[in-house]
Amino acid sequence: MKINDIALLSLAAALVIIGTHQTITVGIVAAYPIFMLSLVLLFWYKFRQNKRREQEQEHEGKSGKKENKRK
Repeated sequence: MKINDIALLSLAAALVIIGTHQTITVGIVAAYPIFMLSLVLLFWYKFRQNKRREQEQEHEGKSGKKENKRK
């Protein structure tokens, strides 16, 4: 996990906590944008994670093909 991913996940968790506090004190209307921003960050984190996994699989596939040709 890279530092950017850690930052995205931590920021999303912090926004959920802040949104919960805002919901209790002010109401859901004031907290709605905070929750939506948190969801955007979670989706972005998951997108980056899936993209990295696909790149690793492509890299393993290419190195596996080279090994098969050598045998």
